[in-house]
Amino acid sequence: MNVAFGNKIGGEVRKMVGLGEVKSTIATAIAAAFGFIIALIWRDIIVGLFNLAGLKINEITNTTGAITATISGVIITVVCIFGILYISKWGGIKK
Repeated sequence: MNVAFGNKIGGEVRKMVGLGEVKSTIATAIAAAFGFIIALIWRDIIVGLFNLAGLKINEITNTTGAITATISGVIITVVCIFGILYISKWGGIKK
């Protein structure tokens, strides 16, 4: 499907944006959102580990909580990475 977006002003056609470019832009934004989710999860884990070490910043209070938070962070990171890879392939983002 070859769709283009653009407008005609005063008889002059402005630059057309293809569907591929739109998909690429959307994919980049979604990949950035996944990265932001990863960063937020790891921020909570790191702050919790500081609390566990005696620097009270957040609410992880024992080793079990720290391990659970870390495992959750790893799982969410892996899911988000696969999401980034899928969205990047869909959007045609080149490495």
